[in-house]
Amino acid sequence: MSADFDEIGGSYESLVDKSIAFGNQEHGFYTRRKASALVDLATRHLGNPARLRVLDIGCGIGLTDRTLAKRFGELHGVDPAEEAVARAIELNPDVHYRVSDPGRLPHDDGAFDVAFAICVLHHVEPADRSAFVRDMARVVRPGGLVALFEHNPRNPLTRLAVSRCEFDEGVRLLGRREAARSLRAADLTIVERRYLLFFPFERRWTAPAERALRAVPLGAQHYVVGRRWH
Repeated sequence: MSADFDEIGGSYESLVDKSIAFGNQEHGFYTRRKASALVDLATRHLGNPARLRVLDIGCGIGLTDRTLAKRFGELHGVDPAEEAVARAIELNPDVHYRVSDPGRLPHDDGAFDVAFAICVLHHVEPADRSAFVRDMARVVRPGGLVALFEHNPRNPLTRLAVSRCEFDEGVRLLGRREAARSLRAADLTIVERRYLLFFPFERRWTAPAERALRAVPLGAQHYVVGRRWH
């Protein structure tokens, strides 16, 4: 990984908020929007989320899990940063957390319906990204999903936010095509790809507008979803 998140510790959210302050919106807004997108795509492809067993890979201190814990039947989180996991356990006592080795997830093959990583893959060295995604696919059951959420390098405000974030120094962002290639290399079939977070606020019209714009490569972030068939 390109950053030591144990060293960042309790300053993680304040560092992110500092990097995106120009948008007049706190980090939690974006976290909630991505969590809602994950629940929505899981529901459309797999059915009732209350019946799904889901793994948050690179969970950090569990900020996304605050929104997801009551929306999935069983939520698990994993991260190589021990102190971050300890804080996640305090924040989300109903989530099942584990510390991982850098090279392999500590879970059985086919243990989950969905495995997802939100803004994690750009912290993995490019040479290691394919192996990282293959391990994500390993822990998903046949028919299950692997979802990658990432910063959109084609959005100038996203690039600005990344350049202002201390723990993103030196990272190489990946676009939607590269994310899709990583999923295909893990023998997954691409079932969905979208851009999201076009607007740093919510109004009645923003949800339908986001759906209409989902193929336009200007959203602040994007996600790509692969299905494991065997």
